[in-house]
Amino acid sequence: MEGPAYGQTLRQLTLWTHHVLLPVYGREVTSTAPWCSRWWEHPEAVAQLHGLWLAWGDLTGPKSPAVGPASWHRDYLSPVMASLRDPQGPFAGCKPGMHRPKETPSIDAVDPFGPPPSAGGAPR
Repeated sequence: MEGPAYGQTLRQLTLWTHHVLLPVYGREVTSTAPWCSRWWEHPEAVAQLHGLWLAWGDLTGPKSPAVGPASWHRDYLSPVMASLRDPQGPFAGCKPGMHRPKETPSIDAVDPFGPPPSAGGAPR
């Protein structure tokens, strides 16, 4: 997704997170269960919350099965929230009112499965 469609999706995710997820499931923030008030600045959190939101739409809507909400809680909500709020998770180091940007691991600029540099780009 790019451009306006991406922006609209992020807006819908933000509204759901702020008006559905956090008011109902946003437990107290502690050092062992962190949360960042600027969660949208953590790409991992955005990716996980997006998946959680999509599953919520599929499993809790009017056409979802009767066991959909229970499945959503068990299979999606609990694992995602545990991952996000893990002390070593994406919000590690963030505290209420304080966002701490994370550095991503460095990556060697080498394509380990591409042709060797001396091969002149010929396929293997």
